[in-house]
Amino acid sequence: MTQNPATASRSDELCRALDSAGTPGCVGLDPVLARIPEPVRRAAAGEADAIGRFCVGVLESIAGVVGVVKPQSACFERFGSAGYAALERTVAHAKELGFVVVLDAKRGDIGSSAEHYAAGAKSMGADWITVSPYMGPSSIEPFLDAGLGVFALCRTSNPDSDRLQSLDAGGGTLAQHTASMLSEMGSDRLGVRGLSDLGAVVGATKSAEDGENLRGRMPEQLLLVPGVGAQGGTAEQVRPLARPGATSIATLGVVVNASRSVLYPDAARGTSWQGDVRAAAEAFARSLGTLVGR
Repeated sequence: MTQNPATASRSDELCRALDSAGTPGCVGLDPVLARIPEPVRRAAAGEADAIGRFCVGVLESIAGVVGVVKPQSACFERFGSAGYAALERTVAHAKELGFVVVLDAKRGDIGSSAEHYAAGAKSMGADWITVSPYMGPSSIEPFLDAGLGVFALCRTSNPDSDRLQSLDAGGGTLAQHTASMLSEMGSDRLGVRGLSDLGAVVGATKSAEDGENLRGRMPEQLLLVPGVGAQGGTAEQVRPLARPGATSIATLGVVVNASRSVLYPDAARGTSWQGDVRAAAEAFARSLGTLVGR
């Protein structure tokens, strides 16, 4: 059944956040203890508290610059229960500031296990979650049924993803078959913008031909696009992933992520570390401005 227009969908909420910020940019929250500014570490009561304080500072720095943030669960989970508590505080603060939150957890199990993962993400306050579709539709459906938006891995930005995702699976690569499955699964979960609550992760660092093929197979999907910034991807490499004829930020159908290049700017600008983070976020957002109108 197609989404009831009177019911807010996750895709519509995300589109509103992108339009409001005026950019398809998303900032990934990947806190690495060794790279956290020294003043933050000195003030913290332990490692988990340090990463939590850092993420809160980042969120306050980039508020109004982007509308979406993506906490990387692994960076928090490595610190055990204290790290998980820091992740919960980070998500809660992001929601207080009005961000749409994509929990980057890459869950990938079936049945009741997926239901447990979905319940945990939902209770934390996440709006979207990343999942692995390798075990099929039953590894995705529980998250959608819990009311979350889902970005399923399809064509990831790491170079060695080619070993599996580029395999000829008869009638297309494994990534292309995954894209077709996601399109079919997401066709009955459309918002009023015509975009699905089931999206896909497609890296910016793959070929334009590859990106155009995947977009053609997923016309209604929002694509979460990693690889821009520290991984070497550019805004121009995102263009083949945008929906043809897009005339606004939201109708592009892409959410472009940058993490390290925003969190840890190479060149200090002579202000506070938070000022440097905000300046890096603003530069990232400006770099994506060419995606609309060409």
